[in-house]
Amino acid sequence: MASKSAQRTARAALTATAVSALLGAALPLPHAAADPETPSDASAALQKYNDLSHQAEALNEEHLRAQETLSNAQGSLDQANRDITTAQQAQEALRGQVDLLTEASFEGARFNELSALLVSDSRQDFLNRMSALGVLAGDNAEALQGLSDAVDLANDAARRATEAADAANQAIADIDQRKAALDGQITEAREAYRSLSSAERAALNNAGDMSAIPVPAGKAGEALAFALAQRGKDYVYGSNGPNTWDCSSLMQAAYRSAGIAIPRTTYSQATIGRQVSRNDVKAGDLIIYYSGQTHVAMAIDGIRAVHASTEGVPVKVQDIESIGPVDVIRRVVG
Repeated sequence: MASKSAQRTARAALTATAVSALLGAALPLPHAAADPETPSDASAALQKYNDLSHQAEALNEEHLRAQETLSNAQGSLDQANRDITTAQQAQEALRGQVDLLTEASFEGARFNELSALLVSDSRQDFLNRMSALGVLAGDNAEALQGLSDAVDLANDAARRATEAADAANQAIADIDQRKAALDGQITEAREAYRSLSSAERAALNNAGDMSAIPVPAGKAGEALAFALAQRGKDYVYGSNGPNTWDCSSLMQAAYRSAGIAIPRTTYSQATIGRQVSRNDVKAGDLIIYYSGQTHVAMAIDGIRAVHASTEGVPVKVQDIESIGPVDVIRRVVG
């Protein structure tokens, strides 16, 4: 009897497992561009949408990085142009001083030691004339050196301005190229989204956990509270809020609300603060995903994170591991 009972128990367990698997196949989990992989039993259309969305998000961050490069190059160009103006003004002032000293020498204001001795009326007069000669010689040498330094400064500023202009032009070309690639990728992703079934779109549009989630005290808690308050808002590539977000703009705005400035792109956000291990994750930590560092979420605790995933998926809470492969975790404060 005991043997038959064990067999019935085993058959019941096997049946339950099979039913669970069937239910899982019938109700695929919502999957965003940031998710590491689509369940094998999801539709081909959903798989294509996930792949295209992830590629579009990566291109979006690359486009933002190109804009950041342009901004830095433009700043360098502006500073170089200001340095050129300052150097040119210094040249004009010093050149005028040198011209005056040269003119004075032609008018007889300059004497050598012999002429000073010959025209002096007394020993004291000679000493006075020699002192004046020393002052004039010193002034002229100082003015000439200053003019030379100003010329060197102007040339250096002009060189830096040329380099900055070249960098800015390259950044502009890079932006144009990446923008064209991004637009094409977004179009493909949107077409793939429209091909999804109504059930798949509904699953993607589900905002998930909207319940009140406690946050810790301090700046990290303030940033997390802001991010959580954005749940349900739409993702838009390149958006900076306040009604739509992309992944990195949400993180930037969250910390800005706590009075802390962080960079705009995932690549730069992956370098701020200090690195912490997966086992040490705390509320407010930035979790950067994928080897290309193209997605970011904010930790709620050691299990969950809030993030803006991709177009067609609202800002939501998900398990940290379900979002994607973690590349690096950065603690902004503390």
